[in-house]
Amino acid sequence: MATYKDSGVDIDAGDRAVELMKASIAKVTRPEVMGGIGGFAGLFDASKLKDMKQPLLATSTDGVGTKTEIARALGKYDTIGEDLVAMVVDDLVVCGAEPLFMTDYIAVGKVVPENIADIVAGIARGCAKANTALIGGETAEHPGLLDDDEFDIAGAATGVVDADRQLGAHRVKAGDVIIGMPSSGFHANGYSLIRHIIKTVGLSLHANVSEYGITSGEVFLKPTEIYALDCLALIKSMPEHLHAFSHITGGGIAENTARVIPDHLTATYDRSTWSLPVEMEFMAKMGGVPQADMERTWNCGIGMSAIVDASIADLTLRSLAARGMKAWVAGSISERKGLDPRSTLEGSYQPR
Repeated sequence: MATYKDSGVDIDAGDRAVELMKASIAKVTRPEVMGGIGGFAGLFDASKLKDMKQPLLATSTDGVGTKTEIARALGKYDTIGEDLVAMVVDDLVVCGAEPLFMTDYIAVGKVVPENIADIVAGIARGCAKANTALIGGETAEHPGLLDDDEFDIAGAATGVVDADRQLGAHRVKAGDVIIGMPSSGFHANGYSLIRHIIKTVGLSLHANVSEYGITSGEVFLKPTEIYALDCLALIKSMPEHLHAFSHITGGGIAENTARVIPDHLTATYDRSTWSLPVEMEFMAKMGGVPQADMERTWNCGIGMSAIVDASIADLTLRSLAARGMKAWVAGSISERKGLDPRSTLEGSYQPR
């Protein structure tokens, strides 16, 4: 006699995982969410969209890449969910959309209910930081495809923006300034390079590193900053003069900023306006990573950029400061000359 459990799938463990995660999910809701946990689909009341002239639905999906391997190696699963939310909702807000709801997908080699509950608790915490409802998800057990302790996570979110409030390259103009919003660390990009350096130099995730003041593992698992509410606050307070955002993810500052710069303009960042984060400086030195490669892989200290009319630069900084964020003027937008790139970094990083 063969049972499903004999094949490696434990339905009882999956049911226990659902019970453990219910408390976290219940805290992350919005008035528009209809029904509860356990249905085949999440429901969201879209009647509020009638108040918009031309509501545009925005959607984004992402994962956290091989940062999951750091979590697995440390046996610490309660922060990685925040990274997932950040990577999804902060892509939505770039076009001016308010993230409304999110769903997640967790694939594991073996369901360990407590680990699943920790992952979902992190997702719920991230959703709370973005005022985004967590309305559904799926946990899949893949015995034979993943080792017992291996896992991967992905998520998708939906948001909405009124057409005349949409942000992007069509609003950016020469003379605009770039506001840099600080990153909280490596975020969830470039971990294949990080893991390569760890393996090459024999860096222990449990060792205290004097440059950090904490262990390497703590540095590498620091959650990605979630900028959604900060960005939405700027959109609400200065809708006419805020032109674009750029979420600095894989590809780095220059490549991600170029995505919101029209062909006839160029964005120039002045490296001397900020210092390279100590963890990135340390890992680049340990691994012998060239500056150009580092800047195409990690965020180098800026997690989100806002492109605004120069007349509101000071107001933008004050508004973010009132929300607890120490932002700064990191660059400017000018006419593009010849074959100049649409986005570039100039100068040297500010000494620490």
